[in-house]
Amino acid sequence: MKTLRKLVLRLPLVGWLLQHRFVKFGSVGFSGTLVNLGVLYLGQEYLFRAIEPEGMRLDLSLALAIFCATVNNFTWNRIWTWADRKEEIEKHFLIQLGQYFIACWLAIVFQFFFTKILAAYMFYMVANITAIVMASVINYLMNDIWTFATRKARLRSGDKACATQDVL
Repeated sequence: MKTLRKLVLRLPLVGWLLQHRFVKFGSVGFSGTLVNLGVLYLGQEYLFRAIEPEGMRLDLSLALAIFCATVNNFTWNRIWTWADRKEEIEKHFLIQLGQYFIACWLAIVFQFFFTKILAAYMFYMVANITAIVMASVINYLMNDIWTFATRKARLRSGDKACATQDVL
């Protein structure tokens, strides 16, 4: 079993993602899916039951479900997935939350368009699963590099001279 794990960890992209928070990120995403489904059900069956037409009720339920799932995911990613960076991030909480929402929406748009493109060449469910995986990797990378980036990480990718001055 250890040799299989070592073999998987040596794969270029897979090994990097598994070693660097991606499993936690996926677990948080799964919890967000459960929150989304629960809030969608509560909205449809209880919170917005009196709203007519039914399509408007679904719109409100979906909006609330997506919002709650995104806040859930942001919270858990902040306190668990990227917990080691929390003290080093010099962004206001609301700016970080806004960046997280933007990263998520860009990944959703990416998923939508790639599902449509891939569905022309394969079964739509396979196309959607493929697009979800691709969007998840992009979402993870955007959040790792942008939303939860530390000052040190930004300096490493930016101006090396500034990093030297900070150390001195």
